[in-house]
Amino acid sequence: MESSSQKGPVICTYVPQWPIYSLAWSARRDKKSRLAIGSFLEDYSNKVEIVQFNSDTSDFTSDSRLIFDHPYSPTNLMFFPSEDVANPDTIITSGDYMRIWQIHDDRIELKSLLNGNKCSEFNSAITSFDWADFDVHRVASSSVDSTIVVWDIEKETVYAHLAAHDKEVNDISWGWFNIFASVSGDGSVRVCDLRKKERSTIIYENPMQDSSLLRLEWNKSDPRFIATVGMNSNKVVILDIRFPSTPLMELSRHRASVNSISWAPCTGRKICSVGDDSRALIWDVVSRAGNGPENITGQAEPEMWYGSEGGINNVRWSPVEMNWIAIAFLTQLQLLKV
Repeated sequence: MESSSQKGPVICTYVPQWPIYSLAWSARRDKKSRLAIGSFLEDYSNKVEIVQFNSDTSDFTSDSRLIFDHPYSPTNLMFFPSEDVANPDTIITSGDYMRIWQIHDDRIELKSLLNGNKCSEFNSAITSFDWADFDVHRVASSSVDSTIVVWDIEKETVYAHLAAHDKEVNDISWGWFNIFASVSGDGSVRVCDLRKKERSTIIYENPMQDSSLLRLEWNKSDPRFIATVGMNSNKVVILDIRFPSTPLMELSRHRASVNSISWAPCTGRKICSVGDDSRALIWDVVSRAGNGPENITGQAEPEMWYGSEGGINNVRWSPVEMNWIAIAFLTQLQLLKV
């Protein structure tokens, strides 16, 4: 990474056999530097690979037995979100269906296929999902059919099926227990409380008429803040849920469309954004937040930045080793030390 006071970034690269889109870090105490990467191929047959990173030697370890086939490119990947080694060692993937996979030392097995459509064997494509450490038994998924399904993962049953938006739901993120936010092709950010399933609250609408919101991440360490990104937009919009409708700030130093965002864990002060301009930008949001949108003055500048060799598809901040960020572009997984 580069900043006004720091040069010579630590960058570690792993090159699989195919282009990468989806990324996930493991949170398990005994596998804290483990990552999953999902391929981005136009074919029906895609791949998910699990690799181990050694932060002491900056080396990656791969095992051909820990690569498995996946129908279509996975839209999201998440390991069981807990450090406790007593929990199952599983990973969930999304695409045409939600799938739960059991990880063994020498193989990965499909444990369950989750179909939220009880009336048909077919399922609408799943755009994303979220699995939070404060409620490990429930997963919320978003779909192109404008619905959201909340799963009871322990029972492998549907907990709630919600018609949350007017168009396809592109992304979803838990805020805290029972409460999540979602973004859609209808251009809105909506917050839903599972205790009041029949209604949701619009907290932001894209000012660009008929323009979709594509990405969303709730800051789980500081749930005042939500970040969202619009289609073909170079801006990351930061929302403070205490002041709905008006953005707290807009981070607009990318030179092309932003593709992904990831909040820093634990402190929740910073966010990393990546885009088609081949750059990863790190912003200190909380220090500028003040007490509301009216206190933000001037154009926000990134605290650090990194330039890659191609447009960056995805970013994930490690939930355990907090000075490492993973990015995916072309056929490369890179870990950046910040």
